[in-house]
Amino acid sequence: MPPTAALPTQGIDPQALFAIKDLELRARVVVEGLWSGLHRSPYAGFSVEFTEYRQYSPGDDLRYLDWKLLARSDRHYVKKFEDETNLRCLILVDTSRSMMFGSKGRTKADYARTLAATFAYFLGQQRDVVGLALFDGTVHSYLPPRWKPGHFRHMMALLERPPEGRDTNLGHALDEVAKLCPKRSLVLLLSDFLAPVTEWDQALARLAAARHDVRAVQILDPAEINLEFGEAALWQDIESNRSLYVDPAQARAGYKQRFDAHQAEVKATLEKRGVTRQVATTDQPLDFVLLELLQANQARRLAARRRTQL
Repeated sequence: MPPTAALPTQGIDPQALFAIKDLELRARVVVEGLWSGLHRSPYAGFSVEFTEYRQYSPGDDLRYLDWKLLARSDRHYVKKFEDETNLRCLILVDTSRSMMFGSKGRTKADYARTLAATFAYFLGQQRDVVGLALFDGTVHSYLPPRWKPGHFRHMMALLERPPEGRDTNLGHALDEVAKLCPKRSLVLLLSDFLAPVTEWDQALARLAAARHDVRAVQILDPAEINLEFGEAALWQDIESNRSLYVDPAQARAGYKQRFDAHQAEVKATLEKRGVTRQVATTDQPLDFVLLELLQANQARRLAARRRTQL
């Protein structure tokens, strides 16, 4: 089994992180902070697999020395790693109107694009192949997965653009992605998933059936979970532009019931399609979210390796 990384006890404060205006610098702070907190954990081998042993040579990285084998045989061997075909990843970012909401000084869109930049930066450091697609009703911006000088900066330039905030059509966007990215890839989907499940379930099934490894991060604002909006007031619906008078105290019970039912449906649908899901709120440290992504990836690959050995 792979070694277990020591979890950082305190993440990077989101308020301090989002005070950094440059998106690329923000991504670097998260990734480098995570590396520091994990003390160069085994996630350094994110895109490589252990294959065999070879005899130790002066200058080899002592992290890969097999101490148990040394104790048994008094011989120095290191684990040999072999690059796989580089991980191919496409990051999908929801830029629809519902993502414009934010009660913590940052919107869900801000959080999603920062997470996208962070994950892209991390994979780029591993020389993995990364692409980006931004969508609302359609995929309006697309960079195919590549690894070459300047590619990461192009992704940052797309993510820096202010989202226009149109209505969302997740199902249509997923079908477009399946056509744009026919090669088997890790597909990381960043969305609030507030659209009705019936609008995107079949498209997600088609994407998963094309043997893509689909992961989903549902990004929510804390106020959407508990309806802590303060006093009664007139609110504008982001998606429809309708004005609504809302008294949170009176609406909370009914809203919570409907929200929980929707969340249960999202969870069940993603599980049915074999999609790994995690929920991230905009007050959660981004390094924790990245770490959870890496842990889920490691667990999934370990399970796949075990199945092939049966």
